[in-house]
Amino acid sequence: MRPGAVLGRLAVPAAVLAAVAGSFAYVGAVDPNEPGHYPVCPLLRYAGLYCPGCGGLRSAHAFVHGDLLTALHDNALAVAGYLAFAVLWIAWAARAARGRTPRIALGTMHLWSLGVLLAVFTIVRNLPFGGLLHP
Repeated sequence: MRPGAVLGRLAVPAAVLAAVAGSFAYVGAVDPNEPGHYPVCPLLRYAGLYCPGCGGLRSAHAFVHGDLLTALHDNALAVAGYLAFAVLWIAWAARAARGRTPRIALGTMHLWSLGVLLAVFTIVRNLPFGGLLHP
């Protein structure tokens, strides 16, 4: 196996990782807790409801700065997403390095489960007893 071939196969996973790392670096440098840096969630502004992504930027900012408890408080589902991305990226890069095509086959049940998880998370965080999930 030639080293140039391995590097060529890792180009796309490396580019994706660079884009994600750049995004996290930007959010880590530009504090979303200060008003005026990022747009306000339209659902929160006009309906007063937290969407599944509300608090995601604050969560990413805290995650970048190593404050895991604050990141979990701001958006626990986003932190789970960061970790899921890391695991999937490692699997993708390992398969690419070996010359295998990436295999992430999401079936109907996976997609429905993800949709139900997002819906339940959204509903619970907007109920009075879901205050721990408020950003």
